[in-house]
Amino acid sequence: MKTNFLFLLALVACLLFAGSPVVAMETDDCLACHTCADDVGEDNVVDAGVFSKTQHAEEGCAGCHEVSDEHPDSDQSPTMAATCADCHDELASTYTASVHGDNATCTECHNPHAAFPPVSLSGVQMNKPCQQCHESAEIEATHARWLPEAEVHISSVACVTCHSSSDKFVITLYPTHRKDNRAYAPYELMTFTEMQQTAGTENGASLIDTDSNGEISLDELSAFYANSAKSGLRLWAMMTPENVDHDFRTMDDRWDCTYCHAAGPEAMDSSYVAFPQADGTYKRLPMEKGATLNALFGTPDFYMVGATRSKTLNIIGLLILLGGLAMPIGHGSIRFLTRKNRRKEH
Repeated sequence: MKTNFLFLLALVACLLFAGSPVVAMETDDCLACHTCADDVGEDNVVDAGVFSKTQHAEEGCAGCHEVSDEHPDSDQSPTMAATCADCHDELASTYTASVHGDNATCTECHNPHAAFPPVSLSGVQMNKPCQQCHESAEIEATHARWLPEAEVHISSVACVTCHSSSDKFVITLYPTHRKDNRAYAPYELMTFTEMQQTAGTENGASLIDTDSNGEISLDELSAFYANSAKSGLRLWAMMTPENVDHDFRTMDDRWDCTYCHAAGPEAMDSSYVAFPQADGTYKRLPMEKGATLNALFGTPDFYMVGATRSKTLNIIGLLILLGGLAMPIGHGSIRFLTRKNRRKEH
């Protein structure tokens, strides 16, 4: 009787679970192997620390990959349980219709295991996918045909600023230094470790945010630049969009210099200093309102023609203008008032 009962129980279990898929592996199980190149090969390595901080980590490995619990012992290769378009349908539709749609897949430009929002990336990082196909020399030569100071523009503006309908532009400054403090060496973005070593604390942002209140004041910027000759540090500014689109086309209004330069004050009213983090991303701290508009006491390395303002320089310029006008006007007025005297002398 007992044997018959066990047989029936086993039969019911088989009927219930016969059509069920094999239970997928947990993310921790995947990362136990896929963090070591010796186990899975260089192309299949995932940085667990970076991945854990992405939005994709919330879905876990099984959210995109269908892997049985027999993997890797079985001959069954993992399959894709989802595509980028399943979650990013609007972006995927826009990109597919763009000129790049037939030239590169999503993963050829974006690492799905290190997917971060635009505000967490530097302008340099945003440009790297473009440079995989478009060489820097070629880009500069093409833009130099019509764009003044092409090299400066290219290094100060994210590609998608002009070559997509991305919007909500802001000015973000990044700490830079000369490698090994070598004279005449080019300034390069500082890494997280370099920031910590230079600051002497775990909080590298304290190099500028001296009161650690999470905001950069004009006084703190002035103090940073007053000490820049000694520290060898500078701030490099880039204009980047906060909302990035994927329609990749040259916007007609971007040919007009006034798009950026006349709209500068609006874009620079809210600006940031971004500090590198251990996972390769950047954490932005807001700057005091109007800080980037003050080229004399705020950001002397950054000046946008037609947009950046300095009250002191404005006053000096006005005095020069008035002085230049005073001479001919004053001279002419004196000659007019003394014309009768000059006639009597003749």
